[in-house]
Amino acid sequence: MGLAEDIEKAVAEVVCSDWDARTGNVVPTTDTVKLSNGAVEIDAVYLYADLADSTGLARDFARTTAAKVIRAYLDATCRVIRACGGEIRSFDGDRVMAIFMGGSKNTNAADCALKIHRVVEDIVRPKVEANLSSIKTKGFEIKHCVGIDSGTALVVRGGVRGHNDLVSIGRAPNVAAKLSDIRDGSYRTYITGAVFGRLAERAKLSNPNKQPMWEGPYNRVVGGQTITVYKSTWRRSP
Repeated sequence: MGLAEDIEKAVAEVVCSDWDARTGNVVPTTDTVKLSNGAVEIDAVYLYADLADSTGLARDFARTTAAKVIRAYLDATCRVIRACGGEIRSFDGDRVMAIFMGGSKNTNAADCALKIHRVVEDIVRPKVEANLSSIKTKGFEIKHCVGIDSGTALVVRGGVRGHNDLVSIGRAPNVAAKLSDIRDGSYRTYITGAVFGRLAERAKLSNPNKQPMWEGPYNRVVGGQTITVYKSTWRRSP
């Protein structure tokens, strides 16, 4: 059987098979989702953290320098995510995606985003500029953005045996990814109205002055749909 026939058979099996779906109470892993037709429905918060202008970074600097900057950003971001209870499920170049579940998932994710902002501004950027002189001399500014949305998603495995990964299908992962692409002045965190409406006070107001940390609501078109968004310039110590 040739490659075309193999592909035709495989695609037919995918589109003609029923999902073996279940409801999940914890963030799925590749070990807990069957490759053939397994699916897990989750109610979760998706967080995407994206390093800004990685195209310019790769274009204007040596690959070894660009790689150090991206690794430093991802390393720091992942440590904050894990400390805040998030489960990291994918990387896409200079971007990382995490899933939060549980009763405080919205608050934990929003708190995580503000802590990522502090870490990038106060640790990653100064350390990179102090040790990679070309970053500062060429005027490259290390910035990022975090997007967060909450909702249900269907988690499946995409790919072939031995070469596959988890794929999340739903509004929340799609919107969160698009929000992380926003570049607007000093704003570094964007959350949807669905997330904001479920935040505990500690994630809405600053300590100890109880000042609002989020601006909004605003309407924004994301993926052809108008959604409610809140944004923030605030930072929080990890």
